[in-house]
Amino acid sequence: MNEAYEDRLRAFVGREINPLRPGQDPVNQPMIRHWVEAMEDDNPIYLDEAAARATGRDGTVAPASMVQAWTMRGYAATAAPKGGGGFDDLVALLAEGGYTSVVATDSEFEFHRELVPGDHIGMREVVESISPEKVTGLGTGRFVTTLKTYHDQDGEIVAVQRWRTLRFRPKEKPAEKRNEKPEPRALRPRPALNRDNTFWFEAAREHRLVIQRCAACETLRHPPGPCCPECGSFEWDTVQASGRGHVYSFVVNHHPRHPAFDFPMIVAVVELAEGTRLITNLVGVTPEEVEIDMPVVLDWLDADPELSLPVFRPVAQEGH
Repeated sequence: MNEAYEDRLRAFVGREINPLRPGQDPVNQPMIRHWVEAMEDDNPIYLDEAAARATGRDGTVAPASMVQAWTMRGYAATAAPKGGGGFDDLVALLAEGGYTSVVATDSEFEFHRELVPGDHIGMREVVESISPEKVTGLGTGRFVTTLKTYHDQDGEIVAVQRWRTLRFRPKEKPAEKRNEKPEPRALRPRPALNRDNTFWFEAAREHRLVIQRCAACETLRHPPGPCCPECGSFEWDTVQASGRGHVYSFVVNHHPRHPAFDFPMIVAVVELAEGTRLITNLVGVTPEEVEIDMPVVLDWLDADPELSLPVFRPVAQEGH
């Protein structure tokens, strides 16, 4: 990098990139409850007033690690068009240098006091340092360290956080060598076979789509199970599906990507003519063309010698 660029980066050291701004909501019991349930933290001082007072506190307190949560802006504010400013300017300058990817590396906290329901927390962030270029396993980048101070409604500092991220240029993938044989495609994940569903996957390997049927009341069911949900019978047999149905619901998967699949991937719930539904992939159609209630017909995907799966394509493409 040239010296002028380095000077522009150095100019950010000591600069405020996020002015003090209170969070959207004060510290409150419902959010504390959601947090401790998600973290499986059963310390009673967070939810039980009596238990908290028994420890000498005036009442319940918030987990210390929640301090960041009280100042998060929420999706609407984060997704809103950016108006520029300290943080945005720094990100833009780093992107100008090619440091377009980011990963958090470490966080150090110093807590000054516990937070209690009713506190209204704000955060101010200042750039502490920007490192020279470093070569890392992810790529060449710079470590950006900022100091976040958390204040309560009276301006008192309640916590300080030293936050470090790596802004880096992703490593370029090496060009494929000439005449190098491509690596074999990854196998699709194996189904979890058990006594209740093995028959279904064995039939699929023979390109037969079967539906489990109760031998007592003849109710069809899918996914397979040991007991009829209608009458409770454990006796069952199967019928072969006609292979016709319609799209009941669908989603288009883009991420996370798995090397065994092509993306974007359409995952649909198809309702068969017989009335049962199954989760499957749609083929021979783009995401933009898929519609709810679109008629589809059975096709087969031979993923590998050990795995065949039913997929569906639009009826108009039957036989293609």
